[in-house]
Amino acid sequence: MQRRTLLQSATVLLTLGVATRSMAQSIAKPRVEVWKSPTCGCCKDWVKHMESNGFSVTTYEVGEAEKTAMRNKLGLGNKFGSCHTALVGGYVVEGHVPADMVHRLLKERPTAVGIAVPGMPIGSPGMDGPEYGGQKDAYSVLLVQRNGASIIYKSYNV
Repeated sequence: MQRRTLLQSATVLLTLGVATRSMAQSIAKPRVEVWKSPTCGCCKDWVKHMESNGFSVTTYEVGEAEKTAMRNKLGLGNKFGSCHTALVGGYVVEGHVPADMVHRLLKERPTAVGIAVPGMPIGSPGMDGPEYGGQKDAYSVLLVQRNGASIIYKSYNV
């Protein structure tokens, strides 16, 4: 009787272990590819922001010409440009976009090229270190349409 109970318990534990491993694999972190300058500190800080908010990030250290070429290849106009270009879930993420906006983009899956925070607004993720003295500029995350137009996806008015 004890041997049968032991075998049944082992089978249940083995089944739970396999199920748990399968669930963990299915809840993998979204993968972000980032093209950035090797010397840019704010880009490194944005990558850390993304990693600390549930993303797996791969970076490609490139020059400005390669970064611009990648942005254009991905279909994002230069008018939306910032200091780094990323790709996640088939969408372009340009500049200092907050991680919660990338999560929203992946959840909603709109028909769009991606999202962008043009320029480098102080107070946005990666541009919010102690060297900025707590300063925060208002900025918007733009949802960029396939025709090159954009709409405000969210505004951060400080």
